[in-house]
Amino acid sequence: MAPFVPVFLPGISPGFSSDRSLVLAQDNSPVIALEARLRQCPGVTTLGVRPNFSDYTAREKTLITDAKKIYYPSVFYADMFAAMGKPVFPSVHTYRFAQDKIKQTTLFCLLGIPHPATRTFYGRKREKIPDHFQFPFIAKIPRGSALGRGVFLIRTPDELEQYCALTNVAYIQKYLPIDRDLRVVIIGDRVAHAYWRINAPGEFRSNVGCGANICFDNIPEPALALALDASRRCGWNDVGLDICVHDNQFYVLEANMKYGRAGFARAGKDYYQMMEEMIRNGEI
Repeated sequence: MAPFVPVFLPGISPGFSSDRSLVLAQDNSPVIALEARLRQCPGVTTLGVRPNFSDYTAREKTLITDAKKIYYPSVFYADMFAAMGKPVFPSVHTYRFAQDKIKQTTLFCLLGIPHPATRTFYGRKREKIPDHFQFPFIAKIPRGSALGRGVFLIRTPDELEQYCALTNVAYIQKYLPIDRDLRVVIIGDRVAHAYWRINAPGEFRSNVGCGANICFDNIPEPALALALDASRRCGWNDVGLDICVHDNQFYVLEANMKYGRAGFARAGKDYYQMMEEMIRNGEI
């Protein structure tokens, strides 16, 4: 393994801080990122996402085109780099399924990954929802929602009507009466972190942003194995999978590619140091 040696490239601004050094990867090339996810890593040059490639400086263009891998390329550039044959992290598949619950559910079904009974209803077919689900059930805004926003517990026809007024595409899921779920973060090809998210009193959602408590006790190994298997089969290598247990069965609820880092901080884990170590070791 090549040694970890910081290097300064004269005349090149390393992203958000002009005095930051660049990590040398195993092949002695600088580490380049576009999105801001790693901008607090002193060894990573973060260039920002500019939809007009011509807006990058000549030196920045050279860094991008010469990089052996681009970290956090953004949903805009991920497919382009993939078409060029340039490796990216996270994987292009990770970007393609981000914040799209419909595509995630379809993939889970195709792969036989345990997932609560879920159906999607378009337009006037939303009238058929009570034919398939008994009250109460879960309804979600299928695309773009995060942090527990856009998730509803539907208990009555009136609440269903209010939900349908919000979206022309209804994403309906069987309600499982649980008081917690497990967030399992997969980075690269391993479990980087896992913790329970225990619902706040009177709250059906287990999101930390909705008041859930973080707990590290008694993390079940079968849930970790399920998360790792699901992420590998789905082609996702930077993801927070939400897993619950109901009637002694583990279910993958959904995948979060923009997962928060509160669980890392609560556990005393330095997320940015961990990421630099994984880059240096060639794990990501």
